[in-house]
Amino acid sequence: MRRYSALIVDDERLARNRVRRLLSLDCDIDIVGECANGEEAVAALKENAAQIVFLDVQMPGIDGFGVLEAVDRDRLPVVVFVTAYDAYALKAFEARAFDYLLKPFDRKRFTEVLRRAKAHVAMLEGATVNLRIVELLESLDTRKTDHARIAIRTGGHVVLVKTDSIDWVEAADNYVCLHCGPETHVVRETMNSFEHRLDQNRFLRIHRSAIVNLERIKEMQPWFRGDYQVVLQDGTKLTLSRSYRERLKNVLLRPF
Repeated sequence: MRRYSALIVDDERLARNRVRRLLSLDCDIDIVGECANGEEAVAALKENAAQIVFLDVQMPGIDGFGVLEAVDRDRLPVVVFVTAYDAYALKAFEARAFDYLLKPFDRKRFTEVLRRAKAHVAMLEGATVNLRIVELLESLDTRKTDHARIAIRTGGHVVLVKTDSIDWVEAADNYVCLHCGPETHVVRETMNSFEHRLDQNRFLRIHRSAIVNLERIKEMQPWFRGDYQVVLQDGTKLTLSRSYRERLKNVLLRPF
């Protein structure tokens, strides 16, 4: 069973007791501490790895917003602000709070917020694991001189794609589409970043939105206003812009 750690921060004892009672009804939750003021909260967040914190806004000394400002963003858990004043709602979300509990709240509202907070923790940790896997695989790839495979994240999964299966790469805003025969992989990455991950001896940028596998090129056709069309072996036609034409010409070692 997955466990989640929670920290309670509130200067009112009765308020802390209520949150503790509601948390104790969830068998997935481990309460790792309670703090009666902002100073204690800052120290607790710097020392332990609570995944969810229920944080009162109005406290003497350092208030809830001050607590968040005092803790490195990399160490911030999922934050649920708890307060009796709805005027703080907008500021809470601007401070990167995950959710907002307005006193007095009932068990149903608390349970729903806790459910969503746990799901968010699981999602963030899953994303972190995937990112670390990608970084590891990429570091392994960079040690290979043949660039045989490339690690990508797509659809929530880490996929190893053989570079020789890539026909061409297409830019789409902050994404790139890897066209591999009948398959297309969509990756959240800029074209410039992805270009540097490819073997420059096998792949060439022919347009600001297209990179082509040189082995897939079948022919060149004059097109429009000095541009050419690059025709791939599967019949796909891509635009070769004038700014990239000389580079391709030098690579292919033939005038056109």
